Amino acid sequence: MLKIEKMHLSLAWLNFIVSEPFYLFHFLVFFSYFVVRCSSAQVLTPDTTHNLLRREVQALLGFSVFAVIKMVKEETWEGFIADTLFFAKVFLFAIALFMDYHLALWYLVLFFVMYILTQQPGYQGLGTSNQLTPLQLETLLTEGNTSRFWLVEFRALCSSNCIRTSRFFSELSVTYSNKNLSFGIVDLGLFPNIAEKFGITVGVNMGQLPTYILFENALEVRRFPEVDFEAKAIHTTPISKEGIYSLPKKTHDIGTPN
Repeated sequence: MLKIEKMHLSLAWLNFIVSEPFYLFHFLVFFSYFVVRCSSAQVLTPDTTHNLLRREVQALLGFSVFAVIKMVKEETWEGFIADTLFFAKVFLFAIALFMDYHLALWYLVLFFVMYILTQQPGYQGLGTSNQLTPLQLETLLTEGNTSRFWLVEFRALCSSNCIRTSRFFSELSVTYSNKNLSFGIVDLGLFPNIAEKFGITVGVNMGQLPTYILFENALEVRRFPEVDFEAKAIHTTPISKEGIYSLPKKTHDIGTPN
Protein backbone atom coordinates (compact mmCIF):
# COMPACT_ATOMS: atom_id res chain seq x y z
CA MET A 1 0.00 0.00 0.00
CA LEU A 2 2.81 2.40 0.92
CA LYS A 3 4.61 1.69 -2.37
CA ILE A 4 1.42 2.41 -4.31
CA GLU A 5 0.98 5.74 -2.49
CA LYS A 6 4.58 6.70 -3.25
CA MET A 7 4.06 5.75 -6.90
CA HIS A 8 0.90 7.89 -7.11
CA LEU A 9 2.76 10.79 -5.47
CA SER A 10 5.65 10.47 -7.94
CA LEU A 11 3.24 10.37 -10.88
CA ALA A 12 1.43 13.42 -9.52
CA TRP A 13 4.69 15.37 -9.30
CA LEU A 14 5.70 14.26 -12.79
CA ASN A 15 2.33 15.31 -14.18
CA PHE A 16 2.65 18.66 -12.42
CA ILE A 17 6.11 19.30 -13.90
CA VAL A 18 5.02 18.33 -17.41
CA SER A 19 1.78 20.33 -17.29
CA GLU A 20 3.41 23.55 -16.03
CA PRO A 21 5.66 25.19 -18.69
CA PHE A 22 7.60 27.05 -15.99
CA TYR A 23 8.79 23.86 -14.31
CA LEU A 24 9.09 21.88 -17.55
CA PHE A 25 11.41 24.46 -19.13
CA HIS A 26 13.58 24.60 -16.01
CA PHE A 27 13.80 20.82 -15.85
CA LEU A 28 14.86 20.59 -19.51
CA VAL A 29 17.45 23.34 -19.17
CA PHE A 30 19.03 21.82 -16.05
CA PHE A 31 18.92 18.33 -17.57
CA SER A 32 20.67 19.65 -20.69
CA TYR A 33 23.79 20.30 -18.62
CA PHE A 34 24.21 16.58 -17.97
CA VAL A 35 24.01 15.95 -21.73
CA VAL A 36 26.60 18.67 -22.39
CA ARG A 37 28.80 17.40 -19.57
CA CYS A 38 28.84 13.83 -20.86
CA SER A 39 29.54 14.86 -24.44
CA SER A 40 32.34 17.22 -23.40
CA ALA A 41 34.23 14.54 -21.45
CA GLN A 42 35.95 13.38 -24.65
CA VAL A 43 36.97 16.92 -25.62
CA LEU A 44 38.28 18.36 -22.36
CA THR A 45 41.79 17.67 -21.16
CA PRO A 46 42.29 15.62 -17.97
CA ASP A 47 43.38 18.74 -16.05
CA THR A 48 40.36 20.72 -17.20
CA THR A 49 38.06 17.81 -16.35
CA HIS A 50 39.57 17.59 -12.85
CA ASN A 51 39.20 21.34 -12.26
CA LEU A 52 35.65 21.27 -13.63
CA LEU A 53 34.70 18.44 -11.28
CA ARG A 54 36.08 20.42 -8.36
CA ARG A 55 34.08 23.48 -9.39
CA GLU A 56 30.93 21.34 -9.73
CA VAL A 57 31.38 19.96 -6.22
CA GLN A 58 31.91 23.46 -4.84
CA ALA A 59 28.82 24.74 -6.66
CA LEU A 60 26.74 21.80 -5.42
CA LEU A 61 27.83 22.32 -1.82
CA GLY A 62 27.20 26.05 -2.02
CA PHE A 63 23.78 25.52 -3.55
CA SER A 64 22.90 22.91 -0.91
CA VAL A 65 23.82 25.27 1.94
CA PHE A 66 21.76 28.03 0.35
CA ALA A 67 18.77 25.71 -0.16
CA VAL A 68 18.82 24.63 3.50
CA ILE A 69 18.98 28.26 4.68
CA LYS A 70 16.10 29.29 2.43
CA MET A 71 14.03 26.28 3.51
CA VAL A 72 14.31 27.45 7.11
CA LYS A 73 13.70 31.15 6.44
CA GLU A 74 11.08 31.13 3.69
CA GLU A 75 7.44 31.11 4.77
CA THR A 76 6.03 29.54 1.60
CA TRP A 77 7.06 26.83 -0.85
CA GLU A 78 6.48 29.26 -3.72
CA GLY A 79 9.10 31.64 -2.33
CA PHE A 80 11.51 28.78 -1.64
CA ILE A 81 11.16 27.41 -5.19
CA ALA A 82 11.59 30.87 -6.76
CA ASP A 83 14.80 31.58 -4.85
CA THR A 84 16.34 28.14 -5.29
CA LEU A 85 15.67 28.10 -9.04
CA PHE A 86 17.20 31.56 -9.38
CA PHE A 87 20.41 30.58 -7.61
CA ALA A 88 20.49 27.25 -9.44
CA LYS A 89 20.61 29.25 -12.69
CA VAL A 90 23.39 31.41 -11.27
CA PHE A 91 25.47 28.35 -10.38
CA LEU A 92 24.72 26.74 -13.74
CA PHE A 93 25.87 29.87 -15.57
CA ALA A 94 29.08 29.97 -13.52
CA ILE A 95 29.89 26.33 -14.28
CA ALA A 96 29.07 26.80 -17.97
CA LEU A 97 31.32 29.87 -18.06
CA PHE A 98 34.16 27.79 -16.66
CA MET A 99 33.65 25.24 -19.44
CA ASP A 100 33.18 27.64 -22.36
CA TYR A 101 31.86 31.17 -22.58
CA HIS A 102 29.83 30.30 -25.68
CA LEU A 103 27.93 27.72 -23.62
CA ALA A 104 27.38 30.29 -20.88
CA LEU A 105 25.93 32.75 -23.41
CA TRP A 106 23.57 30.08 -24.72
CA TYR A 107 22.31 29.47 -21.19
CA LEU A 108 21.76 33.21 -20.74
CA VAL A 109 19.63 33.18 -23.89
CA LEU A 110 17.64 30.21 -22.59
CA PHE A 111 17.10 31.90 -19.22
CA PHE A 112 15.84 35.03 -20.99
CA VAL A 113 13.45 32.99 -23.15
CA MET A 114 12.10 31.23 -20.04
CA TYR A 115 11.60 34.60 -18.34
CA ILE A 116 9.62 35.89 -21.33
CA LEU A 117 7.55 32.78 -22.08
CA THR A 118 6.88 31.21 -18.70
CA GLN A 119 5.73 32.29 -15.28
CA GLN A 120 5.83 30.55 -11.95
CA PRO A 121 2.31 29.41 -11.00
CA GLY A 122 0.88 30.61 -7.71
CA TYR A 123 -0.77 28.46 -5.07
CA GLN A 124 -4.02 27.15 -6.56
CA GLY A 125 -5.95 26.50 -3.35
CA LEU A 126 -8.60 28.98 -2.25
CA GLY A 127 -9.30 27.65 1.23
CA THR A 128 -12.64 29.14 2.27
CA SER A 129 -12.09 32.38 0.35
CA ASN A 130 -14.13 33.39 -2.71
CA GLN A 131 -12.79 34.45 -6.10
CA LEU A 132 -14.67 37.68 -6.79
CA THR A 133 -15.25 40.01 -9.70
CA PRO A 134 -15.46 43.76 -8.92
CA LEU A 135 -19.24 43.64 -9.36
CA GLN A 136 -19.58 40.71 -6.97
CA LEU A 137 -17.40 42.46 -4.40
CA GLU A 138 -19.44 45.67 -4.62
CA THR A 139 -22.66 43.70 -4.27
CA LEU A 140 -21.43 41.79 -1.23
CA LEU A 141 -20.20 44.95 0.47
CA THR A 142 -23.26 47.09 -0.21
CA GLU A 143 -26.04 44.57 0.37
CA GLY A 144 -24.97 44.06 3.97
CA ASN A 145 -26.80 40.75 4.34
CA THR A 146 -23.66 38.61 4.46
CA SER A 147 -20.72 38.92 6.85
CA ARG A 148 -20.10 42.01 8.90
CA PHE A 149 -16.41 41.92 7.98
CA TRP A 150 -14.83 41.15 4.62
CA LEU A 151 -11.09 40.72 4.23
CA VAL A 152 -10.20 41.08 0.56
CA GLU A 153 -6.89 40.36 -1.12
CA PHE A 154 -6.16 42.39 -4.25
CA ARG A 155 -3.51 40.59 -6.25
CA ALA A 156 -2.24 39.79 -9.72
CA LEU A 157 -0.48 36.52 -10.43
CA CYS A 158 1.80 38.26 -12.90
CA SER A 159 3.46 39.80 -9.83
CA SER A 160 6.26 37.81 -8.21
CA ASN A 161 5.27 39.11 -4.75
CA CYS A 162 1.73 37.83 -5.23
CA ILE A 163 3.00 34.43 -6.31
CA ARG A 164 5.31 34.15 -3.30
CA THR A 165 2.52 35.04 -0.87
CA SER A 166 -0.38 33.30 -2.66
CA ARG A 167 -0.49 30.56 -0.02
CA PHE A 168 -0.97 32.94 2.93
CA PHE A 169 -4.51 34.03 2.21
CA SER A 170 -5.83 30.52 1.65
CA GLU A 171 -4.42 29.34 4.98
CA LEU A 172 -5.68 32.50 6.66
CA SER A 173 -9.24 31.93 5.43
CA VAL A 174 -9.26 28.36 6.74
CA THR A 175 -8.11 29.52 10.17
CA TYR A 176 -10.28 32.60 10.71
CA SER A 177 -13.36 32.27 8.50
CA ASN A 178 -16.63 32.48 10.48
CA LYS A 179 -20.15 33.94 10.24
CA ASN A 180 -18.84 37.46 10.91
CA LEU A 181 -15.72 37.35 8.76
CA SER A 182 -15.51 36.28 5.12
CA PHE A 183 -12.62 36.28 2.67
CA GLY A 184 -12.47 37.31 -0.96
CA ILE A 185 -9.86 37.57 -3.72
CA VAL A 186 -9.92 40.09 -6.56
CA ASP A 187 -7.49 39.51 -9.42
CA LEU A 188 -6.27 42.92 -10.60
CA GLY A 189 -4.55 41.20 -13.48
CA LEU A 190 -8.04 40.55 -14.87
CA PHE A 191 -9.67 43.74 -13.56
CA PRO A 192 -6.98 46.46 -13.42
CA ASN A 193 -9.52 49.30 -13.70
CA ILE A 194 -10.89 48.61 -10.23
CA ALA A 195 -7.53 49.30 -8.54
CA GLU A 196 -7.91 53.09 -8.48
CA LYS A 197 -11.29 52.86 -6.74
CA PHE A 198 -9.63 51.15 -3.77
CA GLY A 199 -6.57 53.40 -3.74
CA ILE A 200 -4.21 50.82 -5.22
CA THR A 201 -1.55 51.84 -7.70
CA VAL A 202 -0.86 49.19 -10.32
CA GLY A 203 2.45 50.25 -11.81
CA VAL A 204 4.88 48.44 -14.04
CA ASN A 205 6.45 46.53 -11.14
CA MET A 206 3.13 46.23 -9.20
CA GLY A 207 4.94 47.18 -6.00
CA GLN A 208 1.67 47.73 -4.07
CA LEU A 209 0.52 44.18 -4.65
CA PRO A 210 -0.70 42.21 -2.90
CA THR A 211 -2.88 44.61 -0.90
CA TYR A 212 -5.18 43.39 1.87
CA ILE A 213 -8.20 45.51 2.87
CA LEU A 214 -10.50 44.79 5.78
CA PHE A 215 -14.05 46.09 5.29
CA GLU A 216 -16.69 46.53 7.98
CA ASN A 217 -20.18 47.06 6.58
CA ALA A 218 -18.71 48.19 3.23
CA LEU A 219 -16.30 50.68 4.86
CA GLU A 220 -12.54 50.19 4.89
CA VAL A 221 -11.21 49.93 8.45
CA ARG A 222 -7.75 48.45 7.94
CA ARG A 223 -5.33 47.83 5.11
CA PHE A 224 -1.97 46.10 4.75
CA PRO A 225 0.48 47.40 3.74
CA GLU A 226 -0.65 50.78 5.01
CA VAL A 227 -0.89 53.80 2.72
CA ASP A 228 -0.71 57.46 3.73
CA PHE A 229 -3.14 58.95 1.20
CA GLU A 230 -2.41 62.55 2.23
CA ALA A 231 1.32 62.15 1.72
CA LYS A 232 0.69 59.69 -1.13
CA ALA A 233 3.26 57.41 0.42
CA ILE A 234 3.27 53.66 0.91
CA HIS A 235 4.66 52.18 4.09
CA THR A 236 7.04 49.62 2.67
CA THR A 237 6.32 46.91 5.22
CA PRO A 238 7.49 43.52 3.93
CA ILE A 239 4.60 41.17 3.20
CA SER A 240 4.79 38.49 5.85
CA LYS A 241 2.50 35.89 7.34
CA GLU A 242 2.55 37.72 10.68
CA GLY A 243 1.48 41.01 9.10
CA ILE A 244 -1.38 39.43 7.16
CA TYR A 245 -2.56 37.35 10.11
CA SER A 246 -2.84 40.51 12.23
CA LEU A 247 -5.76 41.76 10.08
CA PRO A 248 -8.48 39.25 11.06
CA LYS A 249 -7.40 39.56 14.70
CA LYS A 250 -8.32 43.26 14.51
CA THR A 251 -11.96 42.32 13.91
CA HIS A 252 -12.17 41.33 17.58
CA ASP A 253 -10.82 44.75 18.64
CA ILE A 254 -13.20 46.56 16.29
CA GLY A 255 -16.18 44.50 17.38
CA THR A 256 -15.45 44.94 21.13
CA PRO A 257 -17.18 47.97 22.69
CA ASN A 258 -15.08 50.43 24.69
